[in-house]
Amino acid sequence: MGSASDEADVKATLDVLEQMGIDYEARVMSAHHTPDRVNAYASSARERGIEVIIAAAGGSAALSGALASQTTVPVIGVPLTSSELRGIDALMSIAQMPPGIPVACMAVGSWGARNAAYYAAQILGLKYDDIRQAYENYRREIRER
Repeated sequence: MGSASDEADVKATLDVLEQMGIDYEARVMSAHHTPDRVNAYASSARERGIEVIIAAAGGSAALSGALASQTTVPVIGVPLTSSELRGIDALMSIAQMPPGIPVACMAVGSWGARNAAYYAAQILGLKYDDIRQAYENYRREIRER
């Protein structure tokens, strides 16, 4: 997440990851305030076993793009509301990545935060049957409600 103040929004992501049985690590880093931390995290992600990165940030929301520029691990961006523009600035920043440095862009706020985790489950489910099964069970449950 781009700031410690984003933790409340990111909680929805973490709850879904836990529900899906996905191990995760949560870090606070900023593309503008701690760029060296962002670069070190992204450039070592694959070697450390990271298979998907979810980046939640508001304002200019450069975190997801900065991470994506330093790794080929899939990055999912979650735009958060942090300014008078109510997340539209973050949404546009994440959605307008240059060709060759893709970032999957979710909806603004808590819906996007949850969907980022579900999307990560879909990606990881291609490789891990237990995660695929957890996600399929969740989808079956929502259909039955």
